[in-house]
Amino acid sequence: MFVITENRLGQSHIGDVDTVAMVPVGTIVTATDPTYGAGEFIYLKGVASTEVGSWVTYNMDDGSTALLSANAIGPVAVAMGATVADTWGWYQIAGKAVGKALASFADNANVYATATAGSIDDAVVAGDRVKNAKGASAVGTPSAGLAEFEISRPWMDDALAA
Repeated sequence: MFVITENRLGQSHIGDVDTVAMVPVGTIVTATDPTYGAGEFIYLKGVASTEVGSWVTYNMDDGSTALLSANAIGPVAVAMGATVADTWGWYQIAGKAVGKALASFADNANVYATATAGSIDDAVVAGDRVKNAKGASAVGTPSAGLAEFEISRPWMDDALAA
């Protein structure tokens, strides 16, 4: 479990889901985990159907999120809790992350948005590559439907080049 290195009074923990915003939306912190090392996390507002490991795009203007889907544009993060609509929580933006992946995702693969909102795959789709994200395990590690990833402030621009 990731632990924030400089915890502030009243700040929720990585993985918590808040019914009211506990810190300003857009706050970025560093946290460490004994297995996955250090990572960066951003505090954002959730959206319906978000699960632990869901991939999202987010809007820095208001901290809103949308489940990642084909043709998305913007910064990308991975949900650390089931931050559904009208809740807030932490999303990973850098480090070794655990995210949702489709059944055929392979280790060391590039990451692409899919028609399955919030999940990724390694099937090449022009314009849907998530830049600054790379697979670090096959799907099923650490558990079914999830894989490990190396991310560094990932983003999508819907460019035509795969």
